[in-house]
Amino acid sequence: MSSERGAPSDGESVAQALPRRRVGVLAVVAAAAFVLDLITKIIVTATLEGSEPIPVLGGLAYLQLVRNPGAAFSIATGMTWVLALIAAAVVVVLVWFARRLRSAGWAVGLGLVLAGALGNLVDRIFRAPGPLRGHVVDFVSLFSPDGEVWPVFNVADSAICVGGVLVVVLTLLGKEYDGRTTRAPRKKATA
Repeated sequence: MSSERGAPSDGESVAQALPRRRVGVLAVVAAAAFVLDLITKIIVTATLEGSEPIPVLGGLAYLQLVRNPGAAFSIATGMTWVLALIAAAVVVVLVWFARRLRSAGWAVGLGLVLAGALGNLVDRIFRAPGPLRGHVVDFVSLFSPDGEVWPVFNVADSAICVGGVLVVVLTLLGKEYDGRTTRAPRKKATA
């Protein structure tokens, strides 16, 4: 049994006292977000090809098919092969890093980033015009059609952003990927 605050007792190793690895959480989150991204792209390419933007939520968002050869905000258009290699590197690093995860929050955040990187990488490898040059399928435009106010995006892009924000928030709160907390909790002022 562990003593107070998770310290190992005589019969328990330090490794056993640490929180369990969270590879499973990362894998489930990544798989779910990746499948959602893939399904939405299949539906969008089958139903929105050649159609006008469809307003939803009273024009707050528009659904339209856009094939994006670059990164967000139309950065690096024409550099699709570089973006594909970067995404592949991100996937490899996250998979390698996963065995060190002991924080459920970090596992969720990195699982979302992994899913987003995989989702857009699959587009860059398997979609036209060809391997490592494929265009990413984007389909949500906020506030106006054609990305006039905000760049058109997809589920993978959303997963990357949400996962990235979650990791930043956890870092600011002092929650480490290995389950440790590096910031001391604030003490309440006494009157």
